[in-house]
Amino acid sequence: MPVQAHATAKYIRTSAQKAGLVMDLIRGRDVNAALATLRFARKSVAKDIEKVLRSAIANAQQKDGFGGDVERLYIDACYANQGPSQKRIRPAPMGRAFRVVKRTAHLTVRVSERPVKVVVEAPAPQSGEPTAAPKRPRGAKPKAKAKVKAKSAATGARKTAAPKKKTANA
Repeated sequence: MPVQAHATAKYIRTSAQKAGLVMDLIRGRDVNAALATLRFARKSVAKDIEKVLRSAIANAQQKDGFGGDVERLYIDACYANQGPSQKRIRPAPMGRAFRVVKRTAHLTVRVSERPVKVVVEAPAPQSGEPTAAPKRPRGAKPKAKAKVKAKSAATGARKTAAPKKKTANA
């Protein structure tokens, strides 16, 4: 069973929508490729997501049954949920007031270990056993089949549709 671990950062001072844009970049990637992507992402929330990812990697290393190879970890899921919003009032002209909403987000990253692929080779065919038919080389086209045109049995001529008559609108 592959090892799974997750980490969550709560009340991060950004909107869930902005964090989701960066998380879409790393979802499903290897952890090393994701860390490199976050390092060069031009969004300020990328630093917070990087901290959460490093925490999830550390959590996976502490689990029982972890193989010890960080190269096999990949981001299984990552998402940003909306946290509580702070409401503030900004003065506006002519005695009015505008509401300012300061949003927060909860960032979650889940990493999993890729299963090890076991390659089992088939035994070589004995001399005298039939082998599979040779395959066509890549890019080679199959032989063209002869096309048969439909002809009318009675007249021997090809069937054609009669032209439609145009009607004049008065």
